[in-house]
Amino acid sequence: MYEQKTKETDNSVIEFLDLIENAKKREDAYRLLEIFTETTGYSAKMWGPSIIGFGSYHYRYDSGHEGDAPLAGFSPRKAKISLYFATGDTEIAELLQHFGKYTSGKACVYINKVADIDVAVLKQMIRHSVAFLNETYPK
Repeated sequence: MYEQKTKETDNSVIEFLDLIENAKKREDAYRLLEIFTETTGYSAKMWGPSIIGFGSYHYRYDSGHEGDAPLAGFSPRKAKISLYFATGDTEIAELLQHFGKYTSGKACVYINKVADIDVAVLKQMIRHSVAFLNETYPK
């Protein structure tokens, strides 16, 4: 049976952020912590060793695979900062056109620094992701 690797933990978000060696990246991580907390209304929780998530939802796919994930989140990685939003949400793709400097993968958006993006658009993306996932996966 499949065991989900990324789970919510009791590890301290602040202790994790304080370990970021690059001062500018640490500053950006604290700024994102503030933005995500304020925008979602949820407290930050560590998911696995390096993802900071806000809220949670339980998903179940047609294949039978199921698990829990944060409604939105971020991870201040060494190379770039990963931002996590709802996958399969076309509204996020539209908002990205006005977001600023970024690259994207299958399940996340990568930024170099907060100064490269439009924070108002980020807040819209966070709000939309939370609403989309709460509607798609009601409790």
